[in-house]
Amino acid sequence: MIRKLITGTTLLALTLGGGLLSGCTTSVERMAVEESSDLSGDWNDTDSRLVSEEMIRDVLSRAWITDFQSQKQKVPAVIVGDIKNLSHEHINVATFVGDMERELINAGKIEFVASRSERNEVRDERRDQDLNARTDTINAMGKEIGADFMLKGTINSILDTDGKTQVRYYQIDLTLISMADNRKVWVGQKKIKKLVKRPGLRW
Repeated sequence: MIRKLITGTTLLALTLGGGLLSGCTTSVERMAVEESSDLSGDWNDTDSRLVSEEMIRDVLSRAWITDFQSQKQKVPAVIVGDIKNLSHEHINVATFVGDMERELINAGKIEFVASRSERNEVRDERRDQDLNARTDTINAMGKEIGADFMLKGTINSILDTDGKTQVRYYQIDLTLISMADNRKVWVGQKKIKKLVKRPGLRW
């Protein structure tokens, strides 16, 4: 009798435990990369993509390109400098820079120069080639393309909170600077405002 009671109790415990575990199972649903998702109200991949697309579209539509081409008779070379995150939250600036680089390159209106860290890596490879590669395959030093313009910028934010409601304001400022004389040939700005309501505790 005792053995049957223990067996029945164990079975009940396993059944209940299994039900609890199945209720806590992680659910994963695949989404299209382009699909907009905003769970927390924080800066996300959609913000990065939309801001970069809009701002690069604007900078490439301005007169500085045609002015440069008429004077120099060549396509301008651009490099992305520092994009500083001055906002209240952690933002993966590298992703934002990558989005801008993609838009700049794919537009086909400029030449794009590798970043400082990328150039250093490529230069190390050239030095290695100079020592180890066949002569007819070596890419010599001193043939790099210098940038004509540098794109720099900042990401700022302001929070306005009242109880369970918060307004998040992001301001992205980008500036294109001439490497020849430090002239600012384009200044762009994009603003994002989000209303976030949370049913739980206060912020």
